[in-house]
Amino acid sequence: MNASRKLFAIKAFHSLVWAFFAGCILAIPFAVYFTRLRMAGLLIAIVFVEVMVIAFNRGHCPLTAVAARYTPDRADNFDIFLPVWLARYNKAIFGALFVGALMYTLIAWARNQGV
Repeated sequence: MNASRKLFAIKAFHSLVWAFFAGCILAIPFAVYFTRLRMAGLLIAIVFVEVMVIAFNRGHCPLTAVAARYTPDRADNFDIFLPVWLARYNKAIFGALFVGALMYTLIAWARNQGV
């Protein structure tokens, strides 16, 4: 397999992983709204695993380093099939959504506990 095909495969896999975690973040408030707090907790735990992976890799997804082996391109989206603006602001956008989802979950949990 040549470098461009390997890069394509990495970008496709990275995009699927991104979609999975973005979906988890977006699903948290819906789980809370429908009082599925255990489901919300599971989604939060899944996202925390990804947060830890990124933290241990100095703020980068490990797939970025793998993709970098196959291209000199370093555009914000060289390693994933996302628009440049979304790749550039991905952590800020989804980080804020995750924090908001956490706050919503904690408020709902406290209400459910009678606090």
